[in-house]
Amino acid sequence: MMWEIAIVGILLMVILFSQGMIDGNKFIKDNEKVFQLLREDDYDFLVSARYGDQVDANVLYEKRVKNGLLVLLILVVVFIGSLNFVNLIVCFIVAYLIFKSGYSNLKTYYKKHLHEIDLLLPYYLKSLEILIQHYTVPVALSKSIDQAPAIFKEGLRELIASINAGDSTIDPYMAFAIKYPVRDSMRMMRLLYRLGLGNQERKQDQLIVFSRTISNLQAKSRDTKYKERLERMEKKTMVMLSTTGVGVMIILLLAILRMFQAG
Repeated sequence: MMWEIAIVGILLMVILFSQGMIDGNKFIKDNEKVFQLLREDDYDFLVSARYGDQVDANVLYEKRVKNGLLVLLILVVVFIGSLNFVNLIVCFIVAYLIFKSGYSNLKTYYKKHLHEIDLLLPYYLKSLEILIQHYTVPVALSKSIDQAPAIFKEGLRELIASINAGDSTIDPYMAFAIKYPVRDSMRMMRLLYRLGLGNQERKQDQLIVFSRTISNLQAKSRDTKYKERLERMEKKTMVMLSTTGVGVMIILLLAILRMFQAG
């Protein structure tokens, strides 16, 4: 009887939401300040890193809130006949975990691809070096956006916007390096800043230093890729040997069992 009531309650909720009798969007808008307190500081950045400009972080966050609230309502309906303090706490915990899963998935994606981005950075910097030979650093950065990995594009736009707004300090460069804490990003941003300050003669010397640093980074990137490829081959070899060994052991065991049965 209890499950029948729960199913009827869930169906009733679905009907009310689909008919617009319960406006979830209005409820979220009315309590926006409360829900924003749960919003993670790096959520917008992670959304941008995952989807670029294709997805609005605010819309995605509202969807997370709706999913959490929907799960909470469904659980309350399920436990309505035996609802007590403990069950209510369980409902809130499960709903919060569902809400938090959207952030956790983005975080996992970012960590997984940060290493890949780290390996791509030297090749982006190489293209930037070519542009710097013909343009000033700010102009080269602006022109490099189309060639940059997608995750860097928002940071580059913010960097260029700060420079265009009149900030001639190293702060915009450091803000970019902090936002994207990959290997040697701090050092490369310092070199870029100094490169933008020098006159034409000094620029040439600094460009040589910049080019040598990029070459070193590319060498490290190639070494890392080679080591990772070698590790993957070793793992595959170990799996193959282990599978073969287990198979041989099973065949030997079956052979011994047959010998005993025949004897």
